[in-house]
Amino acid sequence: MIGKGETMSRAMQRLLEILDLERIEHNLYRGNSPQEGWQRVFGGQVISQALVAAQRTVEEGRFVHSLHCYFLRPGDPSVPIVYEVDRIRNGKSFTTRRVVAIQHGNAIFSLAASFQIDEEGFDHQIAMPDVPKPEDLEGFQEIKDRFLHFAPESVRRFWKRERPIEICPVSLTHYISDKKLAPVQNIWVRAVGAVPVDRSMQAVVLAYLSDMTLLDTSLFAHGVAVFSDIIQAASLDHAMWFHRPCVLDDWMLYAQDSPSASGARGLNRGSLYTRDGRLIASVAQEGLIRRRDQD
Repeated sequence: MIGKGETMSRAMQRLLEILDLERIEHNLYRGNSPQEGWQRVFGGQVISQALVAAQRTVEEGRFVHSLHCYFLRPGDPSVPIVYEVDRIRNGKSFTTRRVVAIQHGNAIFSLAASFQIDEEGFDHQIAMPDVPKPEDLEGFQEIKDRFLHFAPESVRRFWKRERPIEICPVSLTHYISDKKLAPVQNIWVRAVGAVPVDRSMQAVVLAYLSDMTLLDTSLFAHGVAVFSDIIQAASLDHAMWFHRPCVLDDWMLYAQDSPSASGARGLNRGSLYTRDGRLIASVAQEGLIRRRDQD
């Protein structure tokens, strides 16, 4: 259901179609990928599709509060992904599910998710960083017009396509500089067009966007961009905690940092805030950041 007076963009409509999995058997679901010429499936898509599969087996009134994932193999966008759900536990307050994504007879991804009934309890949060509002920054189209022609062809193709999520970085320095920077970034993000007013689907779209830009942060300290030809980059694992429900009808701040990089891996953390400073989710991800001359 779309809120009154709201319209859905074509990109958001395509995303929701991709997230509407086909049930093929008890605990088995099938999902497809957009055919856009990419060599592997976007990690956020696999996270969100696996979460949809898990949610389809959970009784109403229980909402995801955490998920933990491992990326095992690159996803092939040319063939469907089969999601197998293991109904591990149905408790009085919590429900636990495990999902394995399968392609070509092999597991490419695994997810464990926990769902909970709403409960009252202690409540606190850390404050949102003090950063400029998105209206005071260059818009996404202005960023593309000014900087995209400097980027490699693969990057230009990536950013030119219509996207269901819009991003507005607070700083553009890392896009145009090879200087070693502090491993911290703040990015405003929002859904392009209306997202259905459904709490479970809102969480799925939030999980989808949580994989965007996060791995980049671990490379800031080394003056290298995630799209650089000298870097082999890929998400290895991904964890997310959903603190407070949020209707995705406005900008959110994605505050990110990278406390460590070692062993060809970079650790990244993220906090998602509503415009008015309410912390809605926390994210952690470790990614492969291997120099190709080490292959």
